[in-house]
Amino acid sequence: MPMAMPMPMAITLLFAFVLAGGVSSAESSYVEYNTTQRIVPGKINVHLVPHSHDDVGWLKTVDQYYFGGNNTIRGACVQNVLDSVISALLEDQNRKFIYVEMAFFQRWWRQQSNAKKAKVKELVNSGQLEFINGGMCMHDEATPHYIDLIDQTTLGHKYIKDEFDQIPRVGWQIDPFGHSAVQAYLLGAELGFDSLFFARIDYQDRAKRLKEKTLEVVWQGSKSLGSSSQIFTGIFPRHYDPPDGFTFEMNDVSPPIQDDVLLFDYNVQERVNDFVAAALAQANVTRTNHIMWTMGTDFRYQYANSWFRQMDKFIHYVNQDGRVNALYSTPSIYTDAKYAANEQWPLKIDDFFPYADKPNAYWTGYFTSRPAFKGYVRVLSAYYLAARQLEFFKGRSTSGPNTDALADALAIAQHHDAVSGTQRQHVAADYALRLSIGYKEVEKVVASSLAFLAESRSSTGQGNSVTSFQQCPLLNISFCPPSEAALSSGKNLVVIIYNSLGWKREETVRIPVSTERVIVKDSEGREIESQLLPISNSTSRFRCLLLVSALILLQLLKRQKALDEGKLLRYVNIKNSVTAFAEQSYGYYSGNDGTDKDPQASGAYVFRPNGTFSTKSENQTRLTVVRGPLLDEVHQQLNSWISQVTRVYKEKEHAEVEFSIGPIPVNDGIGKEIITQITTTMTTNKTFYTDSNGRDFIKRIRDFRKDWELQVNQPIAGNYYPINLGIYVQDNSTELSVLVDRSVGGSSLADGQIELMLHRRLIHDDVRGVGEVLNETVCVTEECDGLTIIGKFYLRIDHIGEGAKWRRTVGQEIYSPLLLAFSEQDGDDWMSSHIPTFSGIDPYYSLPDNIAIITLQELENGKVLLRLAHLYEAGEDKDYSVMASVELKKLFPNKKIKKVTEMSLSANQVRGEMEKRRLAWKVEGGFAGEESKPKVARGGPLDPTKLLVELAPMEIRTFLIDVDYIQMLGG
Repeated sequence: MPMAMPMPMAITLLFAFVLAGGVSSAESSYVEYNTTQRIVPGKINVHLVPHSHDDVGWLKTVDQYYFGGNNTIRGACVQNVLDSVISALLEDQNRKFIYVEMAFFQRWWRQQSNAKKAKVKELVNSGQLEFINGGMCMHDEATPHYIDLIDQTTLGHKYIKDEFDQIPRVGWQIDPFGHSAVQAYLLGAELGFDSLFFARIDYQDRAKRLKEKTLEVVWQGSKSLGSSSQIFTGIFPRHYDPPDGFTFEMNDVSPPIQDDVLLFDYNVQERVNDFVAAALAQANVTRTNHIMWTMGTDFRYQYANSWFRQMDKFIHYVNQDGRVNALYSTPSIYTDAKYAANEQWPLKIDDFFPYADKPNAYWTGYFTSRPAFKGYVRVLSAYYLAARQLEFFKGRSTSGPNTDALADALAIAQHHDAVSGTQRQHVAADYALRLSIGYKEVEKVVASSLAFLAESRSSTGQGNSVTSFQQCPLLNISFCPPSEAALSSGKNLVVIIYNSLGWKREETVRIPVSTERVIVKDSEGREIESQLLPISNSTSRFRCLLLVSALILLQLLKRQKALDEGKLLRYVNIKNSVTAFAEQSYGYYSGNDGTDKDPQASGAYVFRPNGTFSTKSENQTRLTVVRGPLLDEVHQQLNSWISQVTRVYKEKEHAEVEFSIGPIPVNDGIGKEIITQITTTMTTNKTFYTDSNGRDFIKRIRDFRKDWELQVNQPIAGNYYPINLGIYVQDNSTELSVLVDRSVGGSSLADGQIELMLHRRLIHDDVRGVGEVLNETVCVTEECDGLTIIGKFYLRIDHIGEGAKWRRTVGQEIYSPLLLAFSEQDGDDWMSSHIPTFSGIDPYYSLPDNIAIITLQELENGKVLLRLAHLYEAGEDKDYSVMASVELKKLFPNKKIKKVTEMSLSANQVRGEMEKRRLAWKVEGGFAGEESKPKVARGGPLDPTKLLVELAPMEIRTFLIDVDYIQMLGG
């Protein structure tokens, strides 16, 4: 018989294992992960918050990011993110995800089946999928106007409310490059948010907060509204991504948990130890036993299971280990846990500007980057405000043109890589195209509304309007075909002017004409004073090229000045008896090219000057002085690429400076950042004031921060702040104010001086991700040159304490210029078929001088959305920083008000219910009891009979109004 052969032990054991395990061996490594959500008292609770930060345009356009186009630039597809995340959430009811940008979610939602929509709604209702922030985009906080911020947020919140009946609870501004006071109180607390979270603060500020455990604070952004509008605010310890070693997108290098005992590289305990170590490290810089890990970053979760699989494992094994507790969470759950801890939190006031991430890297250049686009956004913002009013007066059409396309385009333009000017050039063109398309549709709304309002009802019955109105979007370069057309015999040009402010105003209207034989008459046929002016050289050049660079045209001023070689030297205001030395000049900073020991260059985001130079006149500065009955002008050509017109209007009390800058020469290999300076002899003690998104003015002190002892590395860039409304300085007797027509960067780098950066053209990238040089060019007939911009600023000197009236009143007029439309008439028979004037409010009523209508809009459901804003801060002006009241009946004289409901700022919840839910956070060194707190002024409840609305300083109140449309406008 054959002999049995001995076998090696290893082979024997392996053979035995295979025989014993058989085909069931794979099943033996299955683990059912316990991901049940729980908070464990007494342990560090690690809140894992899955998220994807999806830029609504940046390196690619918004649509390219959505469908995954142009992936040679970046492999990003938001459609894949949402598809993948929804599938992953449906696999495990414990998994959670937050989503922010409604511009993307809206695109995805309309492509889904009813069955998929039903499942997603279940995820939303269960809290697995939570909408955070909820605007159309994650807006910038430095360069938008507050009205645009409100509008874009309202649009997103309305969408969420209409589709899902949900109200976002948390602000999530994780990526903007600095954070404004308006964001805290207006776009935070006044929305009903319980908390606000973000990542970017100055590197010196972060270091101090890490050391002192003050990354989480209670933020009071408004001096006027104080504790009544504060918000719990969390700053991430580093960025908005996970701790090192815990990113799990496809191709990420973080080691995944390998927990299959049948495979090599088993590492469960090693990875658990890594997790615990990272958790303990973050707990050491955070108060309470709750910490948040932001599990995601830009355009992540395109394959969501690669993230959720690892988080499932970490939650399961970390909780088995027991040293810390891990759970799927959201910012809302985290906020509730922080609130339940009953902790006292540090108090933060003012804002988080400017932002630097390194010693020589102040992100203050983007305050000015792409100035033409910034101006275009501002112009269309005001146009949208006026168009909604006119649409309401006529009645919103159920079909045909409406304001929706412009609303969407403006909302997307507030993104922190849009109006900020930090996007690539082809993306900037895409934003501008969307705005232009929106404008063209709204232009039809405005024309039809004006025709409806201007025509006598007796001439048209109640039928369609027959008058045709044209508008001139290129008036900023004095180009207007309707006003320049040669009129045939017997015809006259009719100019319709609409004032959207709700107050009476006197302004000089400027339109181009093609003949000197012009007579101007008012609506009663009386001849009124007019003046012919030459078109400036720069405007003539623009007209030839038909380039669009946005600028708000507005009249103004009364002032006399003395000139010396083209410089404003003496300021005299006869009306208020102010006389001062004031010199205005231009200069530029050469952009650092990053070739010194620190390779940081000046670019789209970062302002890093490498020297300051005054502009040199190529010859004796040429002056053209034009005087007339309405205004005086001084035309100056400072060099071949800088010119300006200084205007002084009769019976006005400020100077208007219209500048033209460009093409900025860079053939010497040096990028340039163009500034203007207004210099006085005032002693201002390093102090100046800049606005926050057009609202509150914040005190700035040169080379100083309230929250830490500043190490000064960049004395110029580190003292720049965003300006949307204006900047002023003061001493013990006078104050100098400068107002702007768009977002710019500015400062006071020397006592008595104000500096504005007006234009930038650079030839190096600042290595902050955009990967493209900020070198805007315009090509005409195959010839390309640098972008030329036209803009304005306005200046005035007042006695101390008297400048606020001008800043607030004229600032509002700059934002809301008169809207002009043009038509023709035969002879003098216009009045036979048209009414001479129209007032949407009671013609004998005017809003208080400290109140503005910032929204008047008919919604799709027929309700009217109304917002009223108090324009002054507490203590800002002795006459106007007081409670004011508005009579709603006078705002709707031709309609019966049936019901008025006060809402949150974004109109997605009743204000009273929002206030009941508001969390009352404790502040370090706070008051012992409610009765000892200083009183914060707020307008009282709306009287349902008198319909009188009170507004306290800096208060904005929002209402939904049901009106009876049966009463028609008279004619």
